[in-house]
Amino acid sequence: MRGGHVAVPGGIPRQAPAPGRVRTWVPDGPLDLGLVLGPLRRGPGDPTFRAMPDGSVWRASRTPAGPATLRVSARGAEVRGEAWGPGAEWLLEQLPELLGAADDPSVFVPRHRLVALARHRRPGLRLTRTGLVLESLIPSILEQKVTADEAYRAWRLLVRKFGEPAPGPAPARMCVMPDARTWALIPSWEWHRAGVDNKRASTILRAVRVAARMEEAVRMEPGAAQARLEVVPGIGPWTSAEVVQRSHGAADAVTVGDLHLPGIVGFALAGDRDADDSVMLELLEPYAGQRHRAARLILLSGRVPARRAPRMPRGDIGRL
Repeated sequence: MRGGHVAVPGGIPRQAPAPGRVRTWVPDGPLDLGLVLGPLRRGPGDPTFRAMPDGSVWRASRTPAGPATLRVSARGAEVRGEAWGPGAEWLLEQLPELLGAADDPSVFVPRHRLVALARHRRPGLRLTRTGLVLESLIPSILEQKVTADEAYRAWRLLVRKFGEPAPGPAPARMCVMPDARTWALIPSWEWHRAGVDNKRASTILRAVRVAARMEEAVRMEPGAAQARLEVVPGIGPWTSAEVVQRSHGAADAVTVGDLHLPGIVGFALAGDRDADDSVMLELLEPYAGQRHRAARLILLSGRVPARRAPRMPRGDIGRL
């Protein structure tokens, strides 16, 4: 005790976090928070995403109004969102679309028994729409041509080093990703230490230099948005599809050019584990307009071919 005050580490008095802004919303059908928000998580150590044991989900985002933290929880039929930071109001305004309000699962008609069964078992699946492009574009570029572990590690290291602490009472070590200018100023050796080769780093740098034009794509139809993104050298159909699936909730944006997805779809629907993109697209043709949803249900079915080769070893160019 000094002068009637309790000394705390660092000499800074502890302050209770300010209460967040709150919004409640009632979806018009079943809603599974894990399934809806799961695609936004980039690995188990993602600094911008945290799933809690009580079923709630925390997200740290950089919105047009500034950084913000959102906690989403379900209580019976009601969903509660609580947000902190300059972008709190923006996140709460977007909450219904984030949880699939703009998605209409009822238009989907299963054409295969396996897909119908997966849909029956997962009635709470809806397609999220974040309304944000860069937060999906940058980690998708990091995932190009490398193992998931390598990409997740790079995202984790870069966000924690160059991002900022998540506003409010967020779980420990949660961060908001850097803004476009900060991404553009990351030194070359820091990309290297994070295991990001020059090709992917250069693609990210080209994208953040036209960040405003990238974010404008959220107001376009998914096809036009993909075309806008692919104007940037290094962004192709695989990356643009991965982005609009999240930013737009694009139900038909099937991922082509993926190492595993064609074989999984081919095996599940036709017993062909060696299917390529053309075979996959042919098998998904009955789901035109809903091919991404069909692919997600196939992945959720658990019917995947057994591994025939050892897992690809993880590289780390940061050690070179």
